[in-house]
Amino acid sequence: MLGRLSISRYSPARKSENASSADNQQGSRSADGGVDPSETTRQPLGGSSSAVRREVARAYLLGALGDGTFNRLHRTFRFTQKEREWLEVLRRLLSVLGHRAWIYREGKARLVYALETSAKSLHEDRGALWCKTLSEQQAYVRGYFDAEGGIPQNPDAPLYVQFVQKDWESLAQVKGILERCGVTCGVIHNPSRRVDPEYWRFFVRRSAHQRFIRVVGSWHPRKAKLLQQRVKI
Repeated sequence: MLGRLSISRYSPARKSENASSADNQQGSRSADGGVDPSETTRQPLGGSSSAVRREVARAYLLGALGDGTFNRLHRTFRFTQKEREWLEVLRRLLSVLGHRAWIYREGKARLVYALETSAKSLHEDRGALWCKTLSEQQAYVRGYFDAEGGIPQNPDAPLYVQFVQKDWESLAQVKGILERCGVTCGVIHNPSRRVDPEYWRFFVRRSAHQRFIRVVGSWHPRKAKLLQQRVKI
């Protein structure tokens, strides 16, 4: 979390170890006034973000901070991706909160894009503890998954859903939210303590894959497309 940042030009917004990404319709209203995520998260966020509540947009962005860095000098958050499309999703969600962001390419020889924002509301990051309602917690996990989650890139490969982090506490929070939503998970473990003692991960159990797709899903254009191909009618 931000309180643990070291003083450097760009510091991780959360101690992160991104998984090597092996990477609808309008829903009914939920009890807390938001759109039921079980019907709205199977595909990427649409062209308009006006239907997304501010609290849900912020929760998603807080979850996505694991893929970001924080510039202590300029007090800006920065996300980098080879795929500009997800950065556009982040920019639209930031606009819901009234924040501006700019996207640029990192050098002429690199196929890497960066989004930078000085969004003040992201400075108050307390992880999932900030999220009050179930829809906010699910949005937080969705953003966390889009930044930190791993799924097979090959749609013909056996499906797995994994979360990887160096922040054990935030990973445990995500696992707890998933299990409260009926998405059962394996234990948080370190696959190779000798290689990296702070490398933690867990998998969503195979029997819960379809429920994960329904209640969490993805707003990352590539991941959402891959998950949509796995939906069982």
